[in-house]
Amino acid sequence: MSISALVVDDSALVRRVARRILEKHGYAVREVGDGQAALDAVRQEMPGLILLDRHMPMMDGIACLRALRAAYGASTPPVVICTTASATEKIIEALDAGADEYVMKPFNEAILLHKLAMIGFAPAEAASEA
Repeated sequence: MSISALVVDDSALVRRVARRILEKHGYAVREVGDGQAALDAVRQEMPGLILLDRHMPMMDGIACLRALRAAYGASTPPVVICTTASATEKIIEALDAGADEYVMKPFNEAILLHKLAMIGFAPAEAASEA
């Protein structure tokens, strides 16, 4: 049985890259392009993991994350924020809003799997390669 993952990003390219990485490692992936669509997707079916872009139209990742945490609690579902914002205060803001981990864009397979392993979601052999 695979873990379901929801990839939320306004970039189709980023969604495609994340999907390929996750599916290669046994995840069942759904994709959406903004925070509001993510909330709608979660209401339809709770994913086991969300990979959530910070900067998106309609509803950004921080607003989406806060809404998720208000509706479902502090740890359901686990969320990894994807961002290009490397400023420490932006990372702290995401973690304070309820992110379980963050990954900087652009990321590759080793980086993403390492971040997932940090929260208990990646194969052990992938985590040791990062």
